[in-house]
Amino acid sequence: MDRVLKTARSSGSLNLSNRSLREVPEEVYKILDAVGDGEKWWENVELQKLILAHNSIESIKEDLKNLSQLTVLNVSHNQLSALPAAIGELPMLKLLDVSFNLIQKVPDEIGSATSLVKFDCSSNQLRELPSSLGGCLDLSDLKASNNSITSLPEDLARCSKLTKVDVEGNKLKLLSGNLMASWTMLTEFNAYNFGSLSRLIRLDLHQNRISTIPPSIMGCCSLAEFYMGNNALSTLPAEIGALSRLGTLDLHSNQLKEIPVEACKLQLSMLDLSNNSLTGLPPELGKMTTLRKLLLNGNPLRTLRSSLVSGPTATLLKYLQSRLSEGEDSKSTTPAKKDLISMTARLSVSSKNVYNTVSSSLLSTSFLCKEGILEISLQGLGLSSVPSEVWESNEIVKADLSRNSIQELPAELSFCVSLQCLILSRNKISDWPFAVLKSLPNLLCLKLDNNALTQIPSDGFQAVPMLQILDLSGNPASLLAHPAFSSLPHLKELYLRQVQLREIPSDILSLQQLQVLNLSQNSLHSIPEGFKNLSSLTELDLSDNNISALPPELGLLEPSLQALRLDGNPLRSIRRTILDRGTKAVLKYLMDKLPEH
Repeated sequence: MDRVLKTARSSGSLNLSNRSLREVPEEVYKILDAVGDGEKWWENVELQKLILAHNSIESIKEDLKNLSQLTVLNVSHNQLSALPAAIGELPMLKLLDVSFNLIQKVPDEIGSATSLVKFDCSSNQLRELPSSLGGCLDLSDLKASNNSITSLPEDLARCSKLTKVDVEGNKLKLLSGNLMASWTMLTEFNAYNFGSLSRLIRLDLHQNRISTIPPSIMGCCSLAEFYMGNNALSTLPAEIGALSRLGTLDLHSNQLKEIPVEACKLQLSMLDLSNNSLTGLPPELGKMTTLRKLLLNGNPLRTLRSSLVSGPTATLLKYLQSRLSEGEDSKSTTPAKKDLISMTARLSVSSKNVYNTVSSSLLSTSFLCKEGILEISLQGLGLSSVPSEVWESNEIVKADLSRNSIQELPAELSFCVSLQCLILSRNKISDWPFAVLKSLPNLLCLKLDNNALTQIPSDGFQAVPMLQILDLSGNPASLLAHPAFSSLPHLKELYLRQVQLREIPSDILSLQQLQVLNLSQNSLHSIPEGFKNLSSLTELDLSDNNISALPPELGLLEPSLQALRLDGNPLRSIRRTILDRGTKAVLKYLMDKLPEH
């Protein structure tokens, strides 16, 4: 040890890694106070680099402050449960590696280590990062992967020199747009496991140097706007096609050479592919009938006429549709209808034992059963009714009967008291099933879109007071009797697309828990000021109406409102350049229009 310390005093570097140390030797803290015989004190230098990795050190003393000239401190792969406050008294520290320890909290004093360039605290037990870290203005490389962090502090926006951020393997639920806008030097961003960001609605990573989008992007199931322009993307993951709510995808000025067929499953309204390296487009893109705006200029497209590229989007989509092979819709391998109904009936009777006894080929088509929780799917079978034996179990939690010809719900459904989700989309139901719904006390999700619903009674929603998700889209006559939305105080998602609304029902504005509201494809002319009271709203779709102006009060929904869709309206009060910049720009514009108090 003496020889190692002597060398360190002359070199300024001390490496004590892999020595089975349980504590930092006292001599380290006072390295210049222990000058040995034969040493020339004037030739000794302050310790600048200290490596203590791969030991069993449980704590570091506050005496660390004595090493004020340290530029590198590596204490990774130890048993540390905490860091000393003295970390903030190392003004020259540039690299700090505390990864693979048991640290539960990074001290606030780290913000005083203002020279810090690289900080690695990955694989610990952290639940948060301190806001004071934002004081490390030279920070360029932050690694905090494999912890239990749920959000990143807003003050990190001050770290504008960040080029690499890795927070993979955490429990992130929200990602601030302000952070993304501030980190303009990013070359590598692993804020993923993206799968945990299931509530993320708007993701803006434009004008960075990002070269890949991870497959875990499919976990962002609420994503409505995704901006990746001006990066270095050469490919897109096939998993991007799973983003069923995505409406805006900006990929301009990258290095893309092709678009995966899976991406054509998206229901986009705006797709910007300009200034890439595309030589052609997949014919399947023609299926994206929701697309209103497709930008392709600046690509070396060889398989498309220039008139198609620069012409109307609808014309290009029609051309792509014509190129689809006639035989693309291969015959379904779904088991016979009779077999599925029979199987589902057997499941209902013995749901707890079914997982081990039923052919796995039917799992994805007819049911999913885990730990006694039963989900039944009989979608797309042309059923006009469902045999009563299917409903003999009171353990059914989810039932998907979409895309059939069902006209009314069987009375036996009333026995499914555990039912939480009922999907009846695209059937022929004309009457509001009040009695059956009232007998389902745990129902949280009801989808009745694209049926033949006539008037829902004014008290109709009293049958489902616990409902959190309701979809009545595509039922033009369903709201003529003005059913009371105020009877649904727990509602979080409401879809009223294409129901011939001329004005927004006033009691919708009383739904304080509402997060998603879709009013697209109606005949709305105006938006009431009362929208400002929907403080939980994160996604608002007003596309394809007759709205010519927006109330400035809508700007008060920023920052909670992260996705605002306005395409297909004759808006005259907002310049197109602002609309094209997305939700954040529109809300800021409206906020600026509010009169000063």
